[in-house]
Amino acid sequence: MRRLCASPLICGTAVFALFALGSRATVARAQATGASRKQVINRPDARPGVLSPAVRIGDVVYLSGVLGTKPGGGGLAEGGIEGQTRQALENVKSSVALAGGTMQDIVKCTVFLTDVKDFAAMNQVYREFFPTDPPARSTVAVAGLVVPNAVIEIECIAAAAR
Repeated sequence: MRRLCASPLICGTAVFALFALGSRATVARAQATGASRKQVINRPDARPGVLSPAVRIGDVVYLSGVLGTKPGGGGLAEGGIEGQTRQALENVKSSVALAGGTMQDIVKCTVFLTDVKDFAAMNQVYREFFPTDPPARSTVAVAGLVVPNAVIEIECIAAAAR
């Protein structure tokens, strides 16, 4: 096997330097175009809290994770994983609309399930919201979520509406 670098330290330093230069150039371009400005997107009636439903930076909108909770503090949706998945995706739809987008603008989702056995049932409902050209997705099983009896949380990244 041919060695590409005489010293791992020198190779690592060179790779880091190239990465850092590339990152600086990206930041400089973003600053030049004004794309580095963070825009927090909140509902008009939002109470001060510890998170925002959406944050836009440049052409990307980051949506906070949502549970299957009914609007207005109505508690968790009924119907187990199907009901909570449907409600969580309705909450995603509401957040992306608040940012001026649609479900078709979503490019990546991360789904957190408290029970991996719920994967197939979650997928069935998920397909209703993304029937064609679904976004990239990761699904992970977690020990628990912050709301007791919540079985799913979904966070997404979307392309910003122009």
